[in-house]
Amino acid sequence: MRVHERPSTEVFGEAWERLFEPAIAHRGLWTPGGAPENSLAAFQAACARGYAIELDVQLTADGEAVVFHDDRLQRLTGVEGRLRDHTAAELRAMALAGTDETIPTLADTLTLIGHRAMVYIELKTPFGEVGELEKRVSEVLIDHNGPTAVIGFNPYSHAWFADHHPQILRGLDSYSWNDNSARKLAPEVRKSLAALEQVEIARPDFLALGLDMLPSARADLYRAKGMPVVAWTVRSPEQWEAVSDHCDNLIFEGYEA
Repeated sequence: MRVHERPSTEVFGEAWERLFEPAIAHRGLWTPGGAPENSLAAFQAACARGYAIELDVQLTADGEAVVFHDDRLQRLTGVEGRLRDHTAAELRAMALAGTDETIPTLADTLTLIGHRAMVYIELKTPFGEVGELEKRVSEVLIDHNGPTAVIGFNPYSHAWFADHHPQILRGLDSYSWNDNSARKLAPEVRKSLAALEQVEIARPDFLALGLDMLPSARADLYRAKGMPVVAWTVRSPEQWEAVSDHCDNLIFEGYEA
């Protein structure tokens, strides 16, 4: 439910309006046994159904931004090792989930999508680091004329974009920070992330919050002050119904929102 307005249309243009609708397909509109997640086929399917698109980007060994979620290649390609140790050309030759789809670059992905969909680009930069991935993504976005936003869990990535490319819409990801990955962080860092204390560092334009921390009194305060909230990952109409009064849009998977 949209309850606020901010004077950001002049800055972000169409991206600000599309933040509120349509719903956002998580890693594209993919299905088990069909179009793989984060594939050009999944993005084409999302465009055909009129959805926005969420995708993940990482940096290759030769400095290219490619669309892939996991640190390691095994789950989707059957290849051992880390994505970051391969070049973009090597990754482009790897089949995704036994299909004809391969790992696309961000540039190729945005060329396919064009102006048909709003694209939410999740930066897979480790917490506390900023570097070549942010720079490469910004270079690709400068050449793209469709609506986009960068999202991610690392507040320092958002701060970098705020300082260097304030015209690019930014959404800070967060969740309860109680899984195995989060336990690698210092307890005080995990606590501050779960409490959204990193918002001052990130300076985001909106929040993208996991269902495990919704509804959130702190998020409600930010939302009342003009910072929209996007829920993830919603896997049923019932899940969305439970939090929709506290959110402005949803990232969905496993059904058609």
